[in-house]
Amino acid sequence: MRAVLTWRDKAEHCINDIAFKPDGTQLILAAGNRLLVYDTSDGTLLQPLKGHKDTVYCVAYAKDGLWSPEQKSVSKHKSSSKIICCSWTNDGQYLALGMFNGIISIRNKNGEEKVKIERPGGSLSPIWSICWNPSREERNDILAVADWGQKISFYQLSGKQIGKDRALNFDPCCISYFTKGEYILLGGSDKQVSLFTKDGVRLGTVGEQNSWVWTCQVKPDSNYVVVGCQDSTISFYQLIFSTVHGLYKDRYAYRDSMTDVIVQHLITEQKVRIKCKELVKKIAIYRNRLAIQLPEKILIYELYSEDSSDMHYRVKEKIIKKFECNLLVVCANHIILCQEKRLQCLSFSGVKEREWQMESLIRYIKVIGGPPGREGLLVGLKNGQILKIFVDNLFAIILLKQATAVRCLDMSASRKKLAVVDENDTCLVYDIDTKELLFQEPNANSVAWNTQCEDMLCFSGGGYLNIKASTFPVHRQKLQGFVVGYNGSKIFCLHVFSISAVEVPQSAPMYQYLDRKLFKEAYQIACLGVTDTDWRELAMEALEGLDFETAKKAFIRVQDLRYLELISSIEERKKRGETNNDLFLADVFSYQGKFHEAAKLYKRSGHENLALEMYTDLCMFEYAKDFLGSGDPKETKMLITKQADWARNIKEPKAAVEMYISAGEHVKAIEICGDHGWVDMLIDIARKLDKAEREPLLLCATYLKKLDSPGYAAETYLKMGDLKSLVQLHVETQRWDEAFALGEKHPEFKDDIYVPYAQWLAENDRFEEAQKAFHKAGRQREAVQVLEQLTNNAVAESRFNDAAYYYWMLSMQCLDIAQADPAQKDMMLGKFHHFQRLAELYHGYHAIHRHTEDPFSVHRPETLFNISRFLLHSLPKDTPLGISKVKILFTLAKQSKALGAYRLARHAYDKLRGLYIPARFQKSIELGTLTIRAKPFHDSEELVPLCYRCSTNNPLLNNLGNVCINCRQPFIFSASSYDVLHLVEFYLEEGITDEEAISLIDLEVPRPKQDNRQQEIANSSSQILRLVETKDSMGDEDPFTAKLSFEQGGSEFVPVVVSRLVLRSMSRRDVLVKRWPPPLRWQYFRSLLPDASITMCPSCFQMFHSEDYELLVLQHGCCPYCRRCKDDPGP
Repeated sequence: MRAVLTWRDKAEHCINDIAFKPDGTQLILAAGNRLLVYDTSDGTLLQPLKGHKDTVYCVAYAKDGLWSPEQKSVSKHKSSSKIICCSWTNDGQYLALGMFNGIISIRNKNGEEKVKIERPGGSLSPIWSICWNPSREERNDILAVADWGQKISFYQLSGKQIGKDRALNFDPCCISYFTKGEYILLGGSDKQVSLFTKDGVRLGTVGEQNSWVWTCQVKPDSNYVVVGCQDSTISFYQLIFSTVHGLYKDRYAYRDSMTDVIVQHLITEQKVRIKCKELVKKIAIYRNRLAIQLPEKILIYELYSEDSSDMHYRVKEKIIKKFECNLLVVCANHIILCQEKRLQCLSFSGVKEREWQMESLIRYIKVIGGPPGREGLLVGLKNGQILKIFVDNLFAIILLKQATAVRCLDMSASRKKLAVVDENDTCLVYDIDTKELLFQEPNANSVAWNTQCEDMLCFSGGGYLNIKASTFPVHRQKLQGFVVGYNGSKIFCLHVFSISAVEVPQSAPMYQYLDRKLFKEAYQIACLGVTDTDWRELAMEALEGLDFETAKKAFIRVQDLRYLELISSIEERKKRGETNNDLFLADVFSYQGKFHEAAKLYKRSGHENLALEMYTDLCMFEYAKDFLGSGDPKETKMLITKQADWARNIKEPKAAVEMYISAGEHVKAIEICGDHGWVDMLIDIARKLDKAEREPLLLCATYLKKLDSPGYAAETYLKMGDLKSLVQLHVETQRWDEAFALGEKHPEFKDDIYVPYAQWLAENDRFEEAQKAFHKAGRQREAVQVLEQLTNNAVAESRFNDAAYYYWMLSMQCLDIAQADPAQKDMMLGKFHHFQRLAELYHGYHAIHRHTEDPFSVHRPETLFNISRFLLHSLPKDTPLGISKVKILFTLAKQSKALGAYRLARHAYDKLRGLYIPARFQKSIELGTLTIRAKPFHDSEELVPLCYRCSTNNPLLNNLGNVCINCRQPFIFSASSYDVLHLVEFYLEEGITDEEAISLIDLEVPRPKQDNRQQEIANSSSQILRLVETKDSMGDEDPFTAKLSFEQGGSEFVPVVVSRLVLRSMSRRDVLVKRWPPPLRWQYFRSLLPDASITMCPSCFQMFHSEDYELLVLQHGCCPYCRRCKDDPGP
């Protein structure tokens, strides 16, 4: 630190106080009874103020307006002693008063004393000056106190002292802080102004005066100081704080707050502060050593570890001795002091080991490394001489001598080149061995070699940074400050008081090397730090220059696997003995997109095929045609095929099809047409193809079949002569007429046609047709299996009406099998009767199920009553799947109760008690069980069934089943109302065939005594028998009736067997015949009530009341049992 006098003036009286205007442009001072206003820039007296009649002791500029003349009164407070000085805190809340009796009183704005501080000297140590620290960064308000006990001390707002009193050895008269509170000015009886740290450490003298200093102030926000003395002298000084620092590679040490040293790692940006508590005069740093010179000693620090990023320093040695030197350098075991022309080498213990005397003033010194204890120093003198000195050698080595004074020096990493900046701001570079000046550059104030690259240096000057590589032109960019180091791509720049690491891409020097095809050198520069774009450019240039090693390294940097594969393939080819550089370069050009250049090189090297392949792979077909000219037709075809592939890939399918056809690639053309559904194009191709080209024709037919064009597909199969595929086509498209026509011509395909046809019919519920188809195909077993599956599904889904129909169909299938296959006759007949019974059961149960499930019933109570009785009498021991006894009994109970059969209803409810009842029926059954008890225990006689053979009344609940309890004659039920029909089955005597019986019945012998009005209506859909007799005919004896009464009675069933005579007496209109196909015999039934009309379905042979049947056929359009349509012809 040094003080430069800016201006000085002398007033007529003692200067008692000085105050700066807040913006620092003016200052006002109190001299006697006058106030003088000065311009701070040049010391011009602006104006004197003479309004005061007595001496003015204090002046101040208003800042916050705590008091103004408009106020009518000012609060006043008494003090215990004379107040000599005062100072407000930063926030204006507290006022500190310094008193003559050595007491400091801290009061609030209301004048109330909050803290009282008594100095040790008491009245012998008047408080002459106090000042609060203006810094806003301090956590606590700090008060600086100067008393005439010749001490300075510091206190917190609470009154607690900070640190110890510091002796001054003079009487202080004034104390003031710098604007930011980092320094203190103190003046008094020692006739000078001293600069202190904020902690009270004396740093130096600002200016010596001829009398006591009564006042001193700092210009706001600056380093200017004004001093007022007793002899009326006013002095204005500028304080210049010199930069004290040291640099070694990536570690930079500098002074902070005059007493601290901060060591900064320029790469990691880590910082460490070393507090010395004394003025730091010099700093030197080298490797793991740090030397700090204080006023009375030198401290030597070392790092805790050898880690390059370690920032922890500890004291190694202390040299307790005062030294005066211009420059300080530290080595591993020594410190070097520079004093004008002399260098001294001292050990860490302070012993001088050797000394060197120079011819001229030493302007620059730098440690350039070496073994510990034998380091080398680079020294530059004012006379232009440059020397190298080793600390263990008394003799200095003159490197070279130039005409101008040295300002800055640096040596290259290999110690072969020396860069010098002289007093004319010229950078000169010498070859150390030959002393030759290699080049020089103007406008330089500092220079540094790159520690990682021998041929690169940078220098700064004129606001620019200059980078020079080898002998290439300088690359320039803007930069403020001085260059102090250059490591890789980082340039260390000192600007004002701070140093920073600037990342500078090394692109410019790299391109300079590339321009001269120096790829390896360019790679070394790139390693220092360039952008990815620069790396790629280096890689491309090296690749084109066939420097594959450098190109490979560069492409690895940018992670370009594509080019690395190319380089790897070229290296493999070179290992195999290939030496044609044109071919290698052609590959490189093709990868770079320079296709025409690559084609020329391919042609020059005799590899035209590679050029053609390149063009076709890139879909540059026009260029390929131009390159090919009128060449080999095979290659032309190949080119067209590839062009078609390209057109296909870019979604131009029609163009691709045309190209494929012209190239003879019919399969690919067909695939495109098929994928896009172009039927017209497919049939055109198929018609143009020769029938010998089976593969494309077959593909055509396949696509046409997929595209729902079976006619064209059939045409294609016919062209090929592939009849089997044609049959499959007709079957898959269900074009059965064409398939049957083809089967007639070619019986060998009969199974391939009729089996799928039968399956299709079965799936579409066309079972009669399916049966015929299976029969034609000889697949009776499959027909039965399909029907069984359908039947099981219908039962599982509670579709009992369908189940009945399917069981009837199954029974008829079994009958057909029994007729066709004598070996299975007995088994199939057994299944026939079993399925017939199941069909009857499910047909009746359908009404019961719907009645219990649906909210409304379509059947009359009498019908439901009859069905329930029929089912109970017909159910086998093992109830068929899906049939619920609960529902049957529940229905029987309800309908019996409704029709007056109370005894039967009670019996049904009792039966239900022994069964598991679903929850939804539970309540109804319990209620019915209770209410039926209130009914009489008998059944209505109207409901009792009559046996038409023996005229016996049968009970409603028959233990024998659906037969008469007297004659055991089975009852014949109507398939709709389930009433007992007035029919009796009779059998033929042995020896009478069905054909003879029918012929005998059809003779119809005349009966003159009878007024017989029988009518038989026979049509294709049914046989209807109407018997209308008069009273005269009732008395006549009928041979059949006589036979009934004659054979009546007995515990065993005796069937009615008729002879030829009886058959002749019968009328065709009285007889119904079930004409079962073989091997079954026909069944014959005689009506006993001619006045009741009965209809029998000619398909299923079920009996109905004629009115019921006609109504059901009208409703459903078919027989309700076998679903035979009314318009279908009879069997």
